[in-house]
Amino acid sequence: MALQAETTVARKAIIAGAAGNAMEWFDYTIYPILATVIASQFFPSEDPLASLLATFAVFAIAFFTRPIGGVVFGHFGDKIGRRNTLVASISFMALSTFLMGILPTYQQIGILAPILLVIARMLQGLSAGGEWAGSASFMVEYAPESRRGLFGGWQQCSIIGGILLGSGMGTLLTFSLSEDALNSWGWRVPFLFGIVLGAIGLYIRVGLQDTPAFRALENNEQTASAPILETLRRYYKDILVAIAFILVGAPIYYILLTYLPAYVTQTLGLPLSLALLSNSIGLLLLMILIPMVGLISDRTGRRPLMIASCVGLVVLTYPLFLLIAQGSFLSVLLAQLAFAVVVSLYIGPVAAAIVEMFPTRVRYSSLGISYNISVAVFGGTAPFIATFLISWTGNDLAPALYLIAAAVVTLIAILMMKETYRGPLRHDH
Repeated sequence: MALQAETTVARKAIIAGAAGNAMEWFDYTIYPILATVIASQFFPSEDPLASLLATFAVFAIAFFTRPIGGVVFGHFGDKIGRRNTLVASISFMALSTFLMGILPTYQQIGILAPILLVIARMLQGLSAGGEWAGSASFMVEYAPESRRGLFGGWQQCSIIGGILLGSGMGTLLTFSLSEDALNSWGWRVPFLFGIVLGAIGLYIRVGLQDTPAFRALENNEQTASAPILETLRRYYKDILVAIAFILVGAPIYYILLTYLPAYVTQTLGLPLSLALLSNSIGLLLLMILIPMVGLISDRTGRRPLMIASCVGLVVLTYPLFLLIAQGSFLSVLLAQLAFAVVVSLYIGPVAAAIVEMFPTRVRYSSLGISYNISVAVFGGTAPFIATFLISWTGNDLAPALYLIAAAVVTLIAILMMKETYRGPLRHDH
């Protein structure tokens, strides 16, 4: 009976941690997927490229508020607990996503429309800044010692689930609605739907206890009094390694998994509906592979799999972008399926590996700082930089070089890291 109860609690912990992640990435996927529509509603211009660049610039703005959110939520996550802080972050995120869905357009209120869009995106960035670090800590700390890779894999799987849900809803809207309907009201539907995901996640999180690791700290009165200061003073070297370690994940998620439909539509001329369909199929394969790879990492270690992924990205990215550049649905789909296999080797173990880098008393803060700095600098700017590089160089394959460079940096960071899959979580005092 005790084992069954423990399994039930662990399952609820996975769902609770995953719900906010799925919502965060659902929102972040919908925005770039519907970028061309949002551009016409908030940044009308005679030059479609200028409108698209403005839209991606607003996309990037939210990422620069994420480190602030990471610091704020990280502080409370290490002081009052993972669960309470995650309840606050998902509530904040649900409200800001709903706000996106009810914003008036440029035609309705003029220049105030893009200003309100910027404010809504900044609020989303603040709440998202606490979500990834908190859910990673929450889920991996709940995991049995020999299953941290699997639990961390489910955390990453929920991200792909959110992206897939966003891509799938985008596909459904573009297939089922006329262009006029999509532009007038259809683009609002996914953002309004976000409040449903938020309510589900909030309900599940409120009903759970905090993680065993954090409760042990509380019971022994060993929680950090100033976790951010302690993190920066004692673990700054680990944070620098973690930033480089996470770096390749930013272009993986924000170029390969969310920006690519806009890329093949805007640059190669493939219909948006087909671009989204291909993206959804690739995401489905990735979602299947991630927990499997996470489980494998519990037996073989995290580093060998992630090293193989980075080497694969360095070697295969340019040829696969050449395949995408052929512009047919089949060529884009084949490239996305190949990318899914390669990046699963990195995404599967990454959450467990980075959680294992930091001690429990400052884990939320450490992850919040390192993850959000890396994502803000290298992720939120990725669609803007990719679009700009294509325009500046005239080379449609420019985004591939950005991804290759990121893979090289992360490969170096992984080679510097110790293997951490064996033994208990780190508990420095």
